[in-house]
Amino acid sequence: MLRRLAAAASSVALLLTIAASTVAAGGPPSLGFYVDDVRYRTVGTPTDFTNTGAPSFTYDKIYNLGTGINVADAKPGDRDFNGGRWAVYLVHWAQGQTPIQYTNDGQILAAADAGILTIDSTPVKLFFCNVAIVPPSWSR
Repeated sequence: MLRRLAAAASSVALLLTIAASTVAAGGPPSLGFYVDDVRYRTVGTPTDFTNTGAPSFTYDKIYNLGTGINVADAKPGDRDFNGGRWAVYLVHWAQGQTPIQYTNDGQILAAADAGILTIDSTPVKLFFCNVAIVPPSWSR
């Protein structure tokens, strides 16, 4: 019973946070990134966690592919999800490689192993944003 109550309270808190962030950010969620082949929407916030001293394991990774839609390594519901704290890593395509849209981090890591791309070793941005799955009606 306590687990269900805690889950319900967390869900309500998340919804309130998303609603408040939408107002503070000045707009509705926009397509933000893929995680495990699923599109997610985000609400950008003006946060900047650079120089806060928070350990790197408290952030999830977002890979900036330069293709328009980034790819993250965690999502709400994952055991290791950090609640919307993100570290952005730039991806650089090898010379002669045409950038493509990957949809999961496994593809990116495999491409790095194959020499198709490289990933910066340090993030270019540390920030917070809420995430929500893209309903099928928005996918068109």
